[in-house]
Amino acid sequence: MQILLVEDDLLLADGLQNALKREGFSVNHVSNGRQALQACRADAPAIVILDLGLPDMDGLEVLKHLRKGESKPLVLMLTARDTTSDKVAGLDRGADDYMAKPFEMPELLARLRALERRISAAHSSDISIGNVTLDTLTHRVTVDGREIELPRREFMLLKTLMENPGRIQSREGLEAKLYSWGEEISSNSIEVHIHHLRKKIAPDFIRTIRGVGYTVGKP
Repeated sequence: MQILLVEDDLLLADGLQNALKREGFSVNHVSNGRQALQACRADAPAIVILDLGLPDMDGLEVLKHLRKGESKPLVLMLTARDTTSDKVAGLDRGADDYMAKPFEMPELLARLRALERRISAAHSSDISIGNVTLDTLTHRVTVDGREIELPRREFMLLKTLMENPGRIQSREGLEAKLYSWGEEISSNSIEVHIHHLRKKIAPDFIRTIRGVGYTVGKP
C-alpha cells in the first residue's frame, strides 16, 4: 500500500514515516503542494496524508487538483485547523477522512487501515487463482483451504500479482509498490520475496518471464 505524506514539518514527517514503515506501509514524503501534485501525476499513491498548512499553497487547493486528476487517491487530511467549519470544508471538497493535530499514532493507523479496507472493498474481497485464495479485507491467504502466514510485503507482492492475472509485473514496478523513495533495497529483494512465496505456495505458481518480470495465472 503506497502512501504519500504531504507535510512541511520535517520533524513530524520523519516521525510519521518511521512509524508507518514499522507497520509495513510504503511511505514517500514531499513538503509542499506542488511536489505533491507532481508525485501523484508521476506515480499515483493509494492514499495521500495531506497537511492543509503547506508553505506554497493551501492544502484545500491541493485537494481540489487531486480530485480533478485521473488517479483520485483517497485523502486523509491532517491539520491543526480543528474547527467544525474547517472539517466540513475539507470533506465537502472531497477528503475521505480528517484528523486534527495533535493526534495519537494508533488512531492514525486505525484510520489508514479503514481507508485500506475501502480500497479493497471496491473490488471483490476474495481473489482466487487455482488453489490459492487471497482475501484483501482480512489479509488471509489459503492454499487448498489451508491458511498460510505471510509478512506484509510478501502479502502485498502476492496481492499485486493476483489482482493482475496474466499481466507481467516488472521488478521495478513491484519495488515501487513495496518500498519508499530512497529506501535501501537490495538488488535481489523482489527475487527473495518471490522465492519465499514459491516455498509457501507452490514452485510454479509465480512464473518468471526472463528479462521482463513475473506473473501468475493465464499462461
